[in-house]
Amino acid sequence: MPVFMNDEAFIKKGYQISTDKTLLNFDVIFNYLDQHSYWAKGMPPEKLKKAIDSSLCFGVYKDDVQAGFARVVTDTATFAYLCDVFILPEYQGVGLSKWMMQTIMAHPELQGLRRWSLATLDAQGLYSQFGFSQITNPERWMQIFTPYIAE
Repeated sequence: MPVFMNDEAFIKKGYQISTDKTLLNFDVIFNYLDQHSYWAKGMPPEKLKKAIDSSLCFGVYKDDVQAGFARVVTDTATFAYLCDVFILPEYQGVGLSKWMMQTIMAHPELQGLRRWSLATLDAQGLYSQFGFSQITNPERWMQIFTPYIAE
């Protein structure tokens, strides 16, 4: 069942956050990630569609127009990876990123997890407000990284 998160101050300004995937504007999300993000440039649309289908997604809307997005890859029991977080430039500066993070962290399916993870180049200040910190014991973490290659 989709979760709608509303804060009275934002509601008065026409904003809402929802996990209802039918509200997502795929073109807006794909365009931002492909053209404006540093982390997902070149992602084929089919991969993004599959990622959205397999994730818990949060859409931020202003008067029913997509203003932001985030997705959480999770087993809803022990682990969550937060990714593809953005607020479109024309909606920035009013606290939407913080509100979206509050909403994500309060989501009922994401309570009691043992570990959260994310990667960011420039938003440590935002995420540290919600308990994220540098990885301790990074020597224990490993990865396979395969950049998107034009298919």
